[in-house]
Amino acid sequence: MRNPIREAKEELSSLILAAIRAAAADGALPEGEAPQFTVEIPNDPAHGDFAANAAMVSARAFHKPPRQIAEAIVAHLSLEGTHFERAEIAGPGFLNFFASGRWFAGAVADALTEREEYGRTGFGGGKKVMVEFVSANPTGPMHMGNARGGAIGDGLAAALDAAGYEVTREFYINDAGNQIEKFGVSLEARYLQHFKGEDAVPFPEDGYHGADITERSEEYIALHGGALLEADPAERRRALVEYALPKNVEKLRSDLEKYRITFDCWFPESSLHESGAVREAIETLQSRGMTYEKDGAVWYRATEFGGEKDEVLVRANGFPTYFAADIAYHYNKLVTRGYDLAIDVWGADHHGHVARLKGAMEAIGVGGDKLDVVLMQLVRLMKDGEPFKMSKRTGRAVTLGDLLEDIPIDAARFFFNMREPSSTLDFDLDLAVEESNQNPVYYVQYAHARISSIFKNFAAEGIRRREVSEAELCLLADPAERELIRQIALLPEEIIAAAKNYDPARLTHYVVELATRFHRFYTACRCKVEDERLMQARLALCEAAQIVLRNVLSMLKITAPETM
Repeated sequence: MRNPIREAKEELSSLILAAIRAAAADGALPEGEAPQFTVEIPNDPAHGDFAANAAMVSARAFHKPPRQIAEAIVAHLSLEGTHFERAEIAGPGFLNFFASGRWFAGAVADALTEREEYGRTGFGGGKKVMVEFVSANPTGPMHMGNARGGAIGDGLAAALDAAGYEVTREFYINDAGNQIEKFGVSLEARYLQHFKGEDAVPFPEDGYHGADITERSEEYIALHGGALLEADPAERRRALVEYALPKNVEKLRSDLEKYRITFDCWFPESSLHESGAVREAIETLQSRGMTYEKDGAVWYRATEFGGEKDEVLVRANGFPTYFAADIAYHYNKLVTRGYDLAIDVWGADHHGHVARLKGAMEAIGVGGDKLDVVLMQLVRLMKDGEPFKMSKRTGRAVTLGDLLEDIPIDAARFFFNMREPSSTLDFDLDLAVEESNQNPVYYVQYAHARISSIFKNFAAEGIRRREVSEAELCLLADPAERELIRQIALLPEEIIAAAKNYDPARLTHYVVELATRFHRFYTACRCKVEDERLMQARLALCEAAQIVLRNVLSMLKITAPETM
């Protein structure tokens, strides 16, 4: 797949280097290696379509003022047969380049030819990447952090996939350890309270108080009655957990599917214990001299790998810690299953765990650089400009299910990706349901629907879009047309940037800007004009814009309506 921006930058870099060599050959510049320079896209199109700082960074190497160097470069540029029509010198020596009509025509043609593949690149080289996200505790429903993490993780996975990586989406089921013990105790208390009353059976202070615990207990009673009343407490808790946990996991799965998230793999933590993987990870650390024994427990030398303190791997009672299981899990990802890179999406409250887990990957011989963690900040629900707390039957926290009862899924997925993960997100409940251009997802979807309306209106008059030539696409020279084409051309680079920076919010920003430029074009340039060739070129541009709108919305799993 083509990348018009990157290809133009590479071509321009070659042209500048050739001009420097030519200038040196006739004495306009001294012989010497040109320093590394950058080619960028100016914020203001009046300053060109591309700009280079080659003259600015070469002053020391060539012992000349940047302006003189720039003049020498421009004098020796050979733009014939390239995608550039002219170059200008600005200020003290900036080089501004203006793309030819051929380049703009090619960008439109790329989108029309590649269609749903447009924007995809081979940047990632097929490297195997796992993105693990949400991984909500299966002892209760998903909350706002999980909702945001779901949108971020799924959007990031989509960006990585489009950037040429082989991507797996994974949900880690925390079905072992203390939280499952607490889950069993909570279920048992609600079970016994049903028969004996709340006064006779106090609920544990640190138990799970959500209404879902009571529901699961009542469901079990409806099926089996009081069969567990006389059972051994450990057996009673085990039976209740074995009934309730799969139900909770299935609820997580169904809620996520409603949210348009499907995982390639649901990986249970319990499998690491059952397979011996946790024990093997501990033994590997021991064999590498990374552990020691103290007070009957096995400790990992975390301070030797950037940790603030050493960590317990196996408690004095012989049970491994959650950290030991976490090491085994990431060893499983990167060694057993052979992923080149593991990316975890975590809440910001886990920031202290990042360095110690990356350090543990170094200690176990995997390499901390093969693990990256995206930390996301909190979500604040806003209504009428003020923080808002929704009161729902599921308990004190607002759940994903609660939110999707009140907010369209399209809006939820778009809004949760409106800010980079490291920024706190204010989720405007009023704006999310508003059908106006102030609502960014509505604004983008309306651009897509408006293009469908254009084609429908033309079809009603017997006019259909036909194939257009490069010469016809070169007629698209109005500033509003060029602005729209520049944005279309930018998609492959934006996808790569979203993948490299682990920031799918770039995609929402990109598509809002694309919609803005389309709406400006629609206002400035009538599609139905007497010049049939220009009319067809503008219809082609409309279709290219619609393809790109649809591609980005599809990546974010947001609908692209034909009518609104």
